[in-house]
Amino acid sequence: MTVSELARRAGVTADTVRHYTQSGLLVPRRDERNGYNFYSSDDLTRLVFIRKARLLGFSLGDVSDILKDSSHGRTPCPRVRNLMAQRLKEARHKLQDLKKLQVRMERATALWANMPDGMPDGKAVCHLIEAIAMED
Repeated sequence: MTVSELARRAGVTADTVRHYTQSGLLVPRRDERNGYNFYSSDDLTRLVFIRKARLLGFSLGDVSDILKDSSHGRTPCPRVRNLMAQRLKEARHKLQDLKKLQVRMERATALWANMPDGMPDGKAVCHLIEAIAMED
């Protein structure tokens, strides 16, 4: 398969295939006559696996480590479970931060609703932002 055919079959862009190839996650066969990369059905299987892992929040480094475990005959499942627990904890923390940001944004929007526009006067840049109380 060519880059474009592999991309089409896996539902990604050709640039994604090229990126994963440059990252070493995909290792195509190279045609010596024209220098083109050719991908196998195993590469398609691997690319679909990478997509699924990325959808679950695994980084490319995580995916690389998981693939290495598997290629060395070791089960990557304990690593996957540990990484997922770690990523889930990180996602919960980010979600809490986003909820706090949402509340600050809603308060600011409500505060600004009846405030007039102001002109910079050398002392203030934007009185809307400057009117916000500092919080943690």
